[in-house]
Amino acid sequence: MLNLVLSEACNETARIRVMAFKDVAGQKLPEYTPGAHLDFDLGEKGTRSYSLIDWPETDPETYTIAVQREDEGTGGSQAMHNLAVGTVVKVTEPRNDFELSSGAAPVLLLAGGIGVTPLISMATALMQQGRDFQFHYTARSKTLMGFKDQLSDNFEMRLYCDDENPIDLAALMSAQAQGSAMYLCGPKGMIDAARSAATVAGHRDENIHIELFATPEAHSDDTPFEVEIADTGEVFSIPVGKTIIEVLEEAGKDLMYDCQRGDCGICQTDVISGEPDHRDVVLSEADRASGKVMQICVSRAKTSRLVLDL
Repeated sequence: MLNLVLSEACNETARIRVMAFKDVAGQKLPEYTPGAHLDFDLGEKGTRSYSLIDWPETDPETYTIAVQREDEGTGGSQAMHNLAVGTVVKVTEPRNDFELSSGAAPVLLLAGGIGVTPLISMATALMQQGRDFQFHYTARSKTLMGFKDQLSDNFEMRLYCDDENPIDLAALMSAQAQGSAMYLCGPKGMIDAARSAATVAGHRDENIHIELFATPEAHSDDTPFEVEIADTGEVFSIPVGKTIIEVLEEAGKDLMYDCQRGDCGICQTDVISGEPDHRDVVLSEADRASGKVMQICVSRAKTSRLVLDL
């Protein structure tokens, strides 16, 4: 873990706070690649992940993030907004589940709301490398759109607002060259719609890269279900309001996972029997229809029991 001190903070919009952190002892910070994030230990509020932001002029001795306050959330973003300059926090070293690929293929960056943050770093890297890319950014309204002036000053890009000039995802995806690398980051509704439009336009799943910027929400019709571990026969009850990962970890199981939003794919698990209720954004429609794999960080069950290869 790193011990970082909040060195600067300012409000980008009424809900978005930009925060800069330095090593508390003045040590050099670990390097990272575009799309990387930090996990902040917020004590009783748990762990929260925030993408690192690189502008062309970013200080290499500083980690910069932006936090959108969610007043209806579980309190993590509010805790981050309440941090005073000079506060020391424990943070993981940078990790990247949303890596920018190398190569000569054209790149599409599509951001929704606060999901713009990792794509800023990607745009900076692509511009410095002289690679061909497009940058599109959509939000509900201009008042909610962070960084719009700074983005327009640094990059050639298109801005869209739902209440003025809503984005036409079908037209956007149809206009992209086949083989383009696509990076989508934002709320689940936008990602699902953009991915569907890309598929209709003939783009291959392996060229579509996704990061979800939202906390998974419970559904009003959620019900408890059971998970059986195939090789041991152990059975665990998954109540409403808890994930498979949470229940199994409480039982002492050692699991591999990261994002807990259903977008990184690290917790993907084979399904032996039962029907998953898929709530991720990483699986293709074909994978979902097969019912053979699931992301156990967010997905639940449509049957009373799932038998999983864990």
